[in-house]
Amino acid sequence: MPPPAKIRIDLNSAVPAYRQIVDAVRVLLVEGALPPGSELPSVRRLAMDLGVHFNTVGEAYRELAAEGWLDLRHGRGATVIARGSPAARPEQLQEFRTRLRSLVAQMRSEGVAPARIAAELRSLTESLKP
Repeated sequence: MPPPAKIRIDLNSAVPAYRQIVDAVRVLLVEGALPPGSELPSVRRLAMDLGVHFNTVGEAYRELAAEGWLDLRHGRGATVIARGSPAARPEQLQEFRTRLRSLVAQMRSEGVAPARIAAELRSLTESLKP
């Protein structure tokens, strides 16, 4: 079960709370902090810890289950399952590229040097488990 401190959301963000939860848990999954067999906090427990409605957490867990990360069982909670690496479709790669370009543009507009951006991207990709 990930400590709630590792999952943080900003209730003032334009990004919906459920999306922030999905993104935070996905990072933990991809980085290996939540290996197969790990149990996540119950929907109600995480909702209380984050100060959101339980339906918000439920929606996030359902999305992660649809992506093949979680096994959801009523009364048993959410368990991380082994997941193969799916091949990204060309249109997904294009969407990722578009989102990355937008993020890089934002970083540049806030004064981050191109070399620093490249170093950050390298560091992040190298830290990912295969």
